[in-house]
Amino acid sequence: MNRLRQVLFFFFLSLGAFAQLSEQEKLEQRKEEINKEIAAFKALLKVENTKEKSVLNQIAEQRARIRLSEQLISTTSRQMRLLDDDIYLKQLEINKLNRELKILKEDYAKMIVKSYKSRNDQSRIMFVLSSQNFLQAYKRIQYMKQYASFRKMQGEEIVEKQEKLIETKKKQEASKKEKQKALAENLAEKKELETQKQEQEKLAKELQKNKKKYTAEIDKKERERKEIDRKIKKLIADAIAAANKKNEKKTGVKSSGSSSKFDLTPEGKIVSDNFKSNKGKLPWPVDKGYVQLKYGNYQDPIHKNVTHLNSGIEIAALPGTSARAVFDGEVLQVQKINGDKKAVFVRHGDFITVYLNLETVSVSVGDKISVKQNLGKIITDSSGKAILKFMVYQNANTLNPEQWLSNK
Repeated sequence: MNRLRQVLFFFFLSLGAFAQLSEQEKLEQRKEEINKEIAAFKALLKVENTKEKSVLNQIAEQRARIRLSEQLISTTSRQMRLLDDDIYLKQLEINKLNRELKILKEDYAKMIVKSYKSRNDQSRIMFVLSSQNFLQAYKRIQYMKQYASFRKMQGEEIVEKQEKLIETKKKQEASKKEKQKALAENLAEKKELETQKQEQEKLAKELQKNKKKYTAEIDKKERERKEIDRKIKKLIADAIAAANKKNEKKTGVKSSGSSSKFDLTPEGKIVSDNFKSNKGKLPWPVDKGYVQLKYGNYQDPIHKNVTHLNSGIEIAALPGTSARAVFDGEVLQVQKINGDKKAVFVRHGDFITVYLNLETVSVSVGDKISVKQNLGKIITDSSGKAILKFMVYQNANTLNPEQWLSNK
């Protein structure tokens, strides 16, 4: 019964170690993603025109950098906790192997002593000849063979346990070194975070000095953002209604007349399901960049009790960067929004991805496009950043784009 409990214990121990390995791989992958965004952030700092950069833009950058630092610290901390667990599990395994090795060596030593005492060939022959009958003699010969084989097997098992013990100790040492590396990275990033927060405090003081001026600037940007959102929602509603009418003519099936939901054909349902099944796996809409403004509510830089809503994500990239499709689809619309800023709407069943703030467009309405296909060049602002606003809709409802994107 005790033996069964031991087997079950180490089975679940091994299962836990395997699960941790998988989690470690995920965390390492996440760290790589964050480091890529930080690298993109630093690359942009080198090319930006700081003279043209407003305090509000600097605050947006600082917020993005602080968020990336906090994400990296959190990920590395989780990684260290898993490494601690791994080191503990390895120590349990080492203790177990040491106990088993000790028992094996003691048993083997006893066997060698016994074998030494009965090493005389004559005594072995007499052991066989003293048998009462042929069957007993045969059994005694088999016993001696099995005894010799068992002794050899025990010797091999000792060697195997010793090798496994050495290997486990090596793995434990590797985990300890990995933990030290993660700890050093964490401390360095915490130092960087503190620097970023101090810089943010300076910028906040600058805002308060010219509160009236910056409040007017924020209000203007918010009005523009709301107007763009209103236009996009109307364009999507019109596109849905037009697509449903077109579908009615093609299939002969009466349209629902809805401007908030696509009437999907069986083919459209397949496309929609394919898009949905790739949630969390879609490539980024730019080759390199970082999220400057996330989806959802964010705090006003001046008034702490005021929040604003962002209907997509704003990705900052190097000047000259092009937007690319995140999935196969059909170009639903190409529109000018807010002056010369262009937007491309791509349909994927009842999902729509929107790529806003383009200077030039390389696709036309009705084009069938493939994943990562170039859609157009992003406008570069006066400070030297190309900022793409990327949105995901299901019918007329906005979704969080970051939940749909994977590694770059």
